[in-house]
Amino acid sequence: MTAHTILALDLGTTTGWALRAPEGQIAHGFVSFKSQRFEGGGMRYLKFRRWLTDLKATVAAPQGIGAVYFEEVRRHMGVDAAHVYGGLLATLSAWCEHHEIPYQGVPVGTIKKHATGKGNAGKDEMIAAMRARGHAVSDDNEADALAILHWAIDTQ
Repeated sequence: MTAHTILALDLGTTTGWALRAPEGQIAHGFVSFKSQRFEGGGMRYLKFRRWLTDLKATVAAPQGIGAVYFEEVRRHMGVDAAHVYGGLLATLSAWCEHHEIPYQGVPVGTIKKHATGKGNAGKDEMIAAMRARGHAVSDDNEADALAILHWAIDTQ
């Protein structure tokens, strides 16, 4: 199998992202999709789709993004978080289908166990685990995206 670019996402109002190029370089960060005052509810998802398209445009052709992995959340702390996650997931899956990019959800416990050895690791433990791998991480969403990326690199 030839190496390809992998995108890993921790979906949420603040979305963590990590991208590994075929040559092995890793870029990562986080981006806010918080709704602005006087915006309709769908603007968050249009901004997310535009961000994905802009990110895809930065990835060198001909390979482009070869796979997308995301944190598969089955339980949310609140209704609003569940609605945001569902909307982002629907937008992501439709975008991947449109661009013919394979995508896969990874259960939260699987990501945490792979990163820390504990399936119920907290935010600080996830950040510490990614720092231990040499990543300058300041946000738990970014740390989760990196953990998803490392899971994908190590297991897929």
